[in-house]
Amino acid sequence: MSAPDSTDSALLRELRALYAQVDALYSDWSCPGSTECCRFGITGRQPYVTSIEVTAIERALAQRGGPLHAKKRALPLTADVAHERICPLLDRQGRCSVYADRPLGCRTFYCERASAGAGPAREQLRELVRRLQELASRQRMGGELARPITRVFGD
Repeated sequence: MSAPDSTDSALLRELRALYAQVDALYSDWSCPGSTECCRFGITGRQPYVTSIEVTAIERALAQRGGPLHAKKRALPLTADVAHERICPLLDRQGRCSVYADRPLGCRTFYCERASAGAGPAREQLRELVRRLQELASRQRMGGELARPITRVFGD
């Protein structure tokens, strides 16, 4: 294994540990699985991903056989297809194709349909974001500068 791969593997282990903390902080929240949060034109929001999150998603996609072909992606819910902007990782069954490796922004329940629990304090979430950015900056210079997921994985 080359040095960059071993470095990435160590950083990915740290990322998984950070995600486990995030998931624990949101364990009392629930999601109805509407995929509304994956339909960025509906919510007006989309997750931004750092370089380390991109690496995790790329590895998850490679393990499942590569990116979703356009014919296997989710269908739009509205007739206004151009403005719905569906996550490129959402499959036809309305499931995230990389759920275990979904980015931080997908783990924080910004959908209006999510049932809010206590969740983390704002300061806790800021600290988790800071740690994510620090991980990404250790992976590559500028890696902490997150980009919209559709810009990274869109067609």
